[in-house]
Parts: sequence; C-alpha cells; structure tokens
Amino acid sequence: MAYYSMYYSVMALLFASGIKCENHTAAIVLLMEIFGRDNSEIEDAKRERIDKQYYVTSTPVRKEVVTLIRTAETFNADLRDFTDRLTSRDIDQFRKKFTTMI
Repeated sequence: MAYYSMYYSVMALLFASGIKCENHTAAIVLLMEIFGRDNSEIEDAKRERIDKQYYVTSTPVRKEVVTLIRTAETFNADLRDFTDRLTSRDIDQFRKKFTTMI
C-alpha cells in the first residue's frame, strides 16, 4: 500500500500539470525526466510491491514494512509540497518539456 500512496502522489502532480499518464512505469520516469525529482524511492517501492504481490517467498518483516511506510510518508510530503508550490509558469514549462518528449 505504501507504493500506491506514492504513485497517487505522482499522479496528482501530473494531473496538476495537465499531463495524463496511465502507465505506472511511465509516470515514475516522467517524475525524473519532466520534473527533475528523484524517483529512486518510488522505483524501490514498486519493485517491493511486485515482489511481495507476485513472488511471495517469505513473510513481510515488520521493520521493512515500517521503513517503507516512513519512506512513503516523506516522499508524499515532499511531492505534495512541490505540487503546492507550482506556478502557472512552472506548469507551462513542464508541459512544453513533456510535449517535446512525446
């Protein structure tokens, strides 16, 4: 669930910028390529979610779960702050950058 909270924070940023993306991997890539935001934490969280959901090899360790939740909380707070500070000019620049990418 930590991954999904991070993913939906990324989606909120994309929507606030007028960018629609329906692919998890693409959304994570856009976070770095368009907005210049570090996407390593969400990439790790996605990998963990896939491993735990599809390749269950052991029971989750409480410490790992707590660490991932804390990482998600920090990631979400930072991204929300970034999103809240967007100006119209910033959004225009991000959309232009996106347009040149596609």
